Amino acid sequence: MKKTLLIFCATFIFIHGFSWGFFGHKMINRLAVFTLPEALLGFYKNNIDYVTDHAPDPDKRRYSDKSEGCRHFIDLDHFETVLPIDTVPKYWKDAVAKYTEDTLSAYGIVPWYIHLMKMRLTDAFREKDADKILKLSADIGHYMADAHVPLHATENYNGQLTGQNGIHGFWESRIPELFTNNYNFFVGRARYLDDVQKSAWTAIEGSFAGKDTVLDFERKLNMNFPPEQKYIFEQKGSKQVKVYSKQYSEAYEKMLNGQVERRMRISILMVGSIWYTAWVDAGQPDLTNLTVKPEKISDEERKKMMQEEQKIVQDKMLGREE
Repeated sequence: MKKTLLIFCATFIFIHGFSWGFFGHKMINRLAVFTLPEALLGFYKNNIDYVTDHAPDPDKRRYSDKSEGCRHFIDLDHFETVLPIDTVPKYWKDAVAKYTEDTLSAYGIVPWYIHLMKMRLTDAFREKDADKILKLSADIGHYMADAHVPLHATENYNGQLTGQNGIHGFWESRIPELFTNNYNFFVGRARYLDDVQKSAWTAIEGSFAGKDTVLDFERKLNMNFPPEQKYIFEQKGSKQVKVYSKQYSEAYEKMLNGQVERRMRISILMVGSIWYTAWVDAGQPDLTNLTVKPEKISDEERKKMMQEEQKIVQDKMLGREE
């Protein structure tokens, strides 16, 4: 059942596109493992399939948990028009005092949530709880990667305000699936982050800085590209799916001048760095003999997965699309 759901969801996400897509999130988490120092590398390599396969879990939860969606983005242009981001308080309590928790949830909380998850991962390392470490690591990888997506920093997250519907999945799913074989993912070693909250904000501010490029270049390309060559139909499983053509995608990728590759590279390094930082802050516990319990699915979990699958089939995401 679990394997069937995973395959189905992977197909669904590729077609509809949100976040980095299953493909992108899995790649980012997997490659982040190889940024780690020797003291961590063994444990994560032994469990690399877990942090890879579970990288999309937060996106799947968006079909069953109403509180999940706001953890993936922040609409900075609701608060600011240009850099630097100096209106929104960087720390959660200050932001709640200024805007209220309901307002923040409505416009996204990803930089604050990354910090919260890092603290939870630090506690899991202290407890030497292998299962928690892996689950939290996979989730943190997802949220940190999301913070590096330009369309996760704007209210115009899918081009819906400018007649560019579909650009979300185009930028972060279609482009990576077509061109990552040409990307350089040698990103160096994970480093200790002195201030994880600040690092999360640096990530989202970089995304905010790139949002206009993402939207403006596609709009310009669309004005000059033969409309009959923009889309093609591809076989995805048992369905014929309308997708951006390779020619259109290549033209857009060229205009972006490596933007997608750069954001993926930074994501990989930052995911590894936040894992490493949590471990250091926990006192650098020895993980050599840490074992993971065999993954078991309870009847309750199986029922929840079936409910999620049904909502995915019906396209009933809770909250907004991305």
